[in-house]
Amino acid sequence: MKIVILDGYTLNPGDLNWDGFKKLGDVTVHDRTPADKVVERASDAEIVFTNKTPVSEDALNHLPELKFIGVLATGYNIVNTEVAKQRGVIVSNVPGYGTTSVVQMTFALLLELCLHVQRHSDAVMDGKWARSADWCFWDYPLVELAGKTIGIIGFGRIGQQVGDVASAFGMNIIGSSRTQTDQSHRRNFQWADVPQLLEQSDVVSIHCPLFPETKGLINKESLQRMKRSSFLLNTSRGPIIVDEDLADALNNDVIAGAGIDVLSVEPPSKDNPLFKAKNCIITPHIAWATKEARERLMEITVNNLTAFLNGSPVNVVNR
Repeated sequence: MKIVILDGYTLNPGDLNWDGFKKLGDVTVHDRTPADKVVERASDAEIVFTNKTPVSEDALNHLPELKFIGVLATGYNIVNTEVAKQRGVIVSNVPGYGTTSVVQMTFALLLELCLHVQRHSDAVMDGKWARSADWCFWDYPLVELAGKTIGIIGFGRIGQQVGDVASAFGMNIIGSSRTQTDQSHRRNFQWADVPQLLEQSDVVSIHCPLFPETKGLINKESLQRMKRSSFLLNTSRGPIIVDEDLADALNNDVIAGAGIDVLSVEPPSKDNPLFKAKNCIITPHIAWATKEARERLMEITVNNLTAFLNGSPVNVVNR
């Protein structure tokens, strides 16, 4: 059984191991694979794993031995699942592995916007506190979360855990989701559509998948609905936000700040307008990447392959 991992570096830059895969077949690991090298590197593979390397219709049509594609992530838009289905190729993903880490990053971004911890630390290290006439100082507004309202777009597994943490901070919660599950156990919770959520929230946090209907959901028009004092967070998918529109909104004080872990194009071009936007914190798509989350991803992926080899595939996205 030949197994090819097309782009293993982001999952395992060296602090994990591939032993679970090696017990199941002959494994070749590539750190990265250009799109035009997919067929060459996977030409006789029965099993292929990919994180962000596209497996296109053309590639699928030139991989006659292929039986299974494992996506090393939750999102699977990099695989042409319909063509894979037509060719009898099972595609699986890894749901749920990064929930805790993504929630943690969401609040890391929010707390930085509220308290500017790094900026104040930098000011102290530069000697500003030592030079201060007062016993303390602050250079940026300090915001308390208790009593504020967080609007969560996408109230699924991650969104609900964001709601749990927000409740611990004493926040009110507005949820928006395609499916409205029972949330009667939550205090200070209400459902709303996206326009209402934007208008009523002090913090808007995005946790919905990228679908045609969510691409560009946050744009010039929707940003105008938000409070001038509000913060926008995105640890989901970059194209949900129109980068240029968000940069304009920040620079023109339409909203107060943004904390984002994802951009519309990754890696971004050096002239992305958000790089020069006011009060914008950008991290390089790392919410998922704690060691603990990557260990879970590795374990679930091995389990996916084991289940497939045993004739009972799980986490299949193209049935």
